[in-house]
Amino acid sequence: MIIGVMAVQGDFSEHLATLKTLNVQTQEVRLPKDLEGVDGLIIPGGESTTLRKLFDIYKLTDPIKRYAQSGNPIWGTCAGMIMMAQTLTDDRPEPLNLMNVTVKRNAYGRQLNSFEADIPVSVIKGNPIHAIFIRAPSFTYIGENVEVIGKLNDGTPVAVKQDNMLATAFHPELTNDVRFHKFFISLIK
Repeated sequence: MIIGVMAVQGDFSEHLATLKTLNVQTQEVRLPKDLEGVDGLIIPGGESTTLRKLFDIYKLTDPIKRYAQSGNPIWGTCAGMIMMAQTLTDDRPEPLNLMNVTVKRNAYGRQLNSFEADIPVSVIKGNPIHAIFIRAPSFTYIGENVEVIGKLNDGTPVAVKQDNMLATAFHPELTNDVRFHKFFISLIK
């Protein structure tokens, strides 16, 4: 099994490090050819407008869409969640239109408003996940076939699953808890 991590911008090295602690073979994805032979793909947090520009510059946009449409698991964290959306409340960047969700960028405010919370995740056994939200996005619409798997205490959805795809508003790769990565690995057939 090989898990690719989009490595054009953002906190991709943290995802790679987490996967290595799980003894999973990884592949940094910077060009379309890097998707070949990859069994799952993580789109990390970062800056969403920059990610989208780089996807276009490196001609990754259509290959990522084809990769998702072929049933391969994809997980977007924070800016990756923004990229996974069907639509955004903002006029930029253009998302990849992979999941039936609408997302608002920087929904909780500026860097100063970043926060941490313990959230129960329905697909993960045991204690709640400690979630780190950094200039986090939020879901403003969750459509058909999208399952909410994690919520804040006030009921705000922060993690969803649709078929072979996951999206989280938070950064599991910034904690020592590897359970979300293990769940993503379990989606790979």
